[in-house]
Amino acid sequence: MELSDLQRDRASGVLLGQAIGDALGVPYEFGSAPLNGPAQMIGGGLGPYRPGEWSDDTQMAICIAQVGAIRRDLTSTPSLDAIAAQFVNWRHHGASDIGTGTRWVLDAALSGEGRLSQRMLRASQAYAEGGRGAGNGALMRTGIVGLTNLSDRDATAAAAKAIAALTHADQRCQDSAVLWSEAVRVAVIDGVLDLRSGLDLLGEDQQAFWAAAIDEAERNDPSRFRPNGFTVTALQAAWSAIWATKDAGPGAHFGAAVQRAIQIGDDTDTVAAIAGALLGAQSGASVLLAEWVERVHGWPGGIGSDALIELALATAGG
Repeated sequence: MELSDLQRDRASGVLLGQAIGDALGVPYEFGSAPLNGPAQMIGGGLGPYRPGEWSDDTQMAICIAQVGAIRRDLTSTPSLDAIAAQFVNWRHHGASDIGTGTRWVLDAALSGEGRLSQRMLRASQAYAEGGRGAGNGALMRTGIVGLTNLSDRDATAAAAKAIAALTHADQRCQDSAVLWSEAVRVAVIDGVLDLRSGLDLLGEDQQAFWAAAIDEAERNDPSRFRPNGFTVTALQAAWSAIWATKDAGPGAHFGAAVQRAIQIGDDTDTVAAIAGALLGAQSGASVLLAEWVERVHGWPGGIGSDALIELALATAGG
């Protein structure tokens, strides 16, 4: 579909908003540094991060975008093979930090028979069968999937589910990715924040569970949702931060919500990255604080804001 200038601006905000939230949250991940006042892009955290550098959350989203920018159907086996290959390349040549489950799955997928995506899916399932596979690692990278087919909500949901499953076979991980990706798609097209817009894309037996989880996020203070390494709690934490600051105004909502997400604590970069992708999709790149836009950078090759915007728009254009 052909996007209006306003929709292009909102599409431009998806990766950029994620990267800003990520870089702001990096220094404080799991208490790496005390949070005294507003979060700042001071670097540090769990990896060798420079001030303004994003972490694995945005790095993995970029892996998806690198494929989404040149392929329309991300549910096809060749597309999933390409995404899986990007993940493996990142694992060995770019990952400054990586979740335990994601590391296990990517490493396990290097051996065995069949195509890479099939090996990765089998490894993901094996990891989940041990009761260990419901982390937030698929949700953290899914915002960009909302741009891959802006005119087709079913195709967006199918892509979100398929890409999440590569490393996170647990149904809750896939459902959270569907909800967030659809919310991003809606935000870009219509300029609204509506996490319930994707409930009907889930299985009937899952809709009530997620509706209740969203209700809980809106009823409670964001601080309730920690620890947030679990995909359900991570979604609730990000949405609660967005909901609690919804009266901040169009120009201030992004900053207020991302700061609130980081104040929750625990997996600060991931929760802020999840929130940032959706907020960027709704507000657009043009309203993001110039200081943050100018400072963010990271893998691959130390790219910055302009490259993120180009990649997002290419993904939106297919």
